[in-house]
Amino acid sequence: MSILSDKWIKKMSLEHQMISPFEEKQIRNGNISYGLSSFGYDARVGDEFKIFTNVNSETVDPKKFTANNFVTKKNSDFIIIPPNSFALATTIEFFKIPRDVMCIVVGKSTYARCGIIVNVTPIESEFSGNVTLEFSNTTPLPAKIYANEGVAQFLFLKGNESPEVSYADRNGKYMGQTGVTLPKV
Repeated sequence: MSILSDKWIKKMSLEHQMISPFEEKQIRNGNISYGLSSFGYDARVGDEFKIFTNVNSETVDPKKFTANNFVTKKNSDFIIIPPNSFALATTIEFFKIPRDVMCIVVGKSTYARCGIIVNVTPIESEFSGNVTLEFSNTTPLPAKIYANEGVAQFLFLKGNESPEVSYADRNGKYMGQTGVTLPKV
C-alpha cells in the first residue's frame, strides 16, 4: 500500500471527478488553507452545521440517535461550539473514491493546535458522496469553526489489489450522502 501524490490526485480529479469542486493548488488568502498538497487534499467545510446540545437531557445512543440532540445552523460564516461539545458538518467537496483506493482523513494542525479535533472514519473504496465531519471542542472555552475554509486533509492510499467487495458493492449506508448525515444503523 502506498500513499498517492499530488500528480495522481490531480489526474483523478480532473479526468474522473474524484474530487469536485477541485482546487489544483493550496488556497490561503487569509483563510485556513485548502486544496491540493504534496500527498493529500485539504477539504473545506460547508456552511451547514449541527451543533450538539443537551437541552432535552437525552442519552446519546448510536442505535437510536435523534436529531433532537442538535441545533442546526445554516448559511453562516462560522459557528461556535460550546466547551466540551461537538458539531457535525460536511465537506464542500464531493468524493468518488476509486475501487483500489481508500482514504484516511486527518484534521488540520491549525484547528488541532486550538484543541479542536476533526474526526472522520476511513473512507472506503468506491464511496461516493460528501463526507460528514465531526468537530470536537476539547477545551473549556467556546471554539469557532470557519465555514468554506480548510478543515481536514484526505490521504489517498492505493491497495495492493482491488478488494473483493467495495463499499458500493455492499450498498454502504452512507453511500451518496449529501449534506450533514446523522448516524444510521
